[in-house]
Amino acid sequence: MLPNSPRWRKLTVGAAATVLAVGAVTYTGSSTSAYADVEVVTDARTASDGKQYWVRNHLVPTAKNSGQRKEWLLVWAGDENIADTLVKDVKNLPGTIGGGLGKIRNALPGPDFLAVIDATKGSPDYGKVVNTATVGPLVENEPHHMQYVWHKGDTIYAGALFAAATYTFDVAALPQLKLKGVSLPTNTLGGSVPDAYWTLKDGTAYGTYMGGPVVPGPYAYANGQVAVGNGFAGSPGALVRFDRTGKVLSQTSAATPQGDNEKLCANLPRLGKPTCANPHGIQAREDLNTLVTSDYAEPRNIILDPVKQPSPYLRRPTVRTWDISDRNNPKLRAVSYLPDGPRADPADPLHSESRAVMETTVTNLPGHKGAFAQTMQGGAVFYTPDITAREPRWVQVFDDGAANKAIHAGNDSNGGGSNGGWIQTSPDDRFLYRAITGRGKGALGPNDPGSTGGVYVLDIRKLLAAGTDFKCRIDTLPESRNGGAESDCPTVAGAAPINPGQPAAGPHWGAYDNFTLGADGFYHETDQPSRLAVSNYFVARSGLDGDHKVNMLNLGRDGKVSLDENFRDEFSGQVGINFNRRSWPHGDFGNAKPHSELFVVADADVK
Repeated sequence: MLPNSPRWRKLTVGAAATVLAVGAVTYTGSSTSAYADVEVVTDARTASDGKQYWVRNHLVPTAKNSGQRKEWLLVWAGDENIADTLVKDVKNLPGTIGGGLGKIRNALPGPDFLAVIDATKGSPDYGKVVNTATVGPLVENEPHHMQYVWHKGDTIYAGALFAAATYTFDVAALPQLKLKGVSLPTNTLGGSVPDAYWTLKDGTAYGTYMGGPVVPGPYAYANGQVAVGNGFAGSPGALVRFDRTGKVLSQTSAATPQGDNEKLCANLPRLGKPTCANPHGIQAREDLNTLVTSDYAEPRNIILDPVKQPSPYLRRPTVRTWDISDRNNPKLRAVSYLPDGPRADPADPLHSESRAVMETTVTNLPGHKGAFAQTMQGGAVFYTPDITAREPRWVQVFDDGAANKAIHAGNDSNGGGSNGGWIQTSPDDRFLYRAITGRGKGALGPNDPGSTGGVYVLDIRKLLAAGTDFKCRIDTLPESRNGGAESDCPTVAGAAPINPGQPAAGPHWGAYDNFTLGADGFYHETDQPSRLAVSNYFVARSGLDGDHKVNMLNLGRDGKVSLDENFRDEFSGQVGINFNRRSWPHGDFGNAKPHSELFVVADADVK
C-alpha cells in the first residue's frame, strides 16, 4: 500500500485517533495494598475542559528522623498493562498470544505516578519508596520525560507521551506533592506527543512536542505560521512554552517554510513539503538567547509496528537551533544535518552515525558556546563549538563503540544500534555523561550477539579548550572503535555496566545529583556531582522495554563511575529499585515503567 494512498491515510489517522482515545481512559477507584498506615492526601485542579484533575499522595511511614534533612529521587513512572506486554509476544511469534487478561497480574490500565524515593546518603530508608503520587483521572499517559535538572523553586514539568498532556507539580514540601495544573491536548493543537522540558530562570519552561498538529491538514499558529501536518503523533512537531501552572504561553512550529531534505526525511502519510521536524531533546543557554532541539523520529511509527518499522528515514538526522530573544516567539535559526561517519553503510541507513538524534546538551560556562548531540540508532556523539552561529558546524567526536569495552569486556567495539539515550554535560563543563541501553541481539544481523549497556563518562576539557579551532574528527574505523586520534578528542574517564552480559538491558535515561549537604545541615547546589541515577526503560510498545529498575551510581571527581550497592530494593534486597513489584503505596497495581528521574530537595532544606 502506498504511504500517500487514501486507504493508508485513513488507517494512519484512525490509528492516531485510537492512540488519543486510549490516552483519554480514566480511572476513579483504588486498590488494597500490602503497605500499612498509608496517608492519602489529594490535591486537585480544574483544567480547561472544566473537569477535575488531581495528584493523590500515598505517604508511607518512614524511620524516625535523626534530624538530617532529606534528599529525594523523583521517578516518573507508568503503570504496565497488557498493551505493553503484548509487544513481546508479537515480536516472538508464535509465542503465547493466548491467555488474554489472565496472562499478567493487573493487566488492565492503572494509575501512573511520581514515585518519591529516599535518596539521602546514610538514611535508614535509603532506596525506600515513601510516596507514590498518582495522577488522575487520565491513565495510559505513558509517562516520559521531565526537565533535565531541578533547581530550588522550580516547577516539575512532566510529559505524558500518549495522552499528549503536560503535568506541572509543586514539590516545595516533599515528600508530598501538589498539582499546579495540567495542559491537555486541546491546549496544544499545534503539536502532540510531549517529550522533554527545559526550565528557564523565571520558572517557565519550553517543551518539545515531537508529534504534529492534532488534526491533519493546515494549522495556523498565533505567531502567523501555517504548517501542514499529517495528524496526531505525526509531523511536524512544535516548541511549546508553559508558565509555572502549565498554561500555554506560545506554540511554535519546528518546520521550515520550504521543508527539509526529501531523501532523508520520510513522512507517513507523505507531506507536500517533507520534514524532519520532530523535536525530542531540548536545552537552552539563556545568556546566549539560544535554544537547541534534536529531532528523533516521527513518533507514531515507532509504536504502530514494533516488529519492523516502515522506513529508516523516519528516524531523523537533524538538529535545530533557535533564537529565543523573544521568549514567547522563538525563531528557528538553523536546521543542521549531522554527517555520516566511517561506519555508515548504504545498505543499512538505520545504523549510520547520523540516524535518530535523540538528545542534545549545551555547555554551561560563560566562556563556552558549544553543544553536543547524540544518536540513538547511530551510536555517535557530535559537537559544535558555537550554537549561536548562523549555520553551526557539527562534527562527530566520539563513537559509542569506543566505550563499549570499557563498559563490559565482553562487548565488541561497534557503536551502531547502541540505543543511547541520556547525554548531559557536567555543570562545570569537565565531563559528558552518557547512558546507553546497548545493542539488541540480532540488530546488525542474525549472528549479532548484541552488547551490554551502561553508563560512560567522557573527559571533554581539551575539546572545549580548543574553541572553534578544535581538530577532533572521527573519520576512520579505528577511531570509531578506539577513540579519536587527535589530541583534543574526548576520552573515556569512567564506565560501568548495568546488567552485565545481557544485551540491550542497560539504562535509557539518567540525572545527576546537583546537591551536596553542607556543614550548616542544609543542601546546596554543586557544580561537581557525586552521583548519577539511571532508569532501565524506554517505551514498551516500541519493542524496546527494559527491566524497570532504577540504579544509583557513585561518581568520582575524576569521572570514574561505579554502581552504588547500597541503593537496594526494599523488598528484594537486590541492588537497584525494582519497579516490577506486586504492591505500591497506592495499591496492588503490579509492575510499573520508570522512564525519567530527578534529584529534588524540599524548599525548606536547600539554600
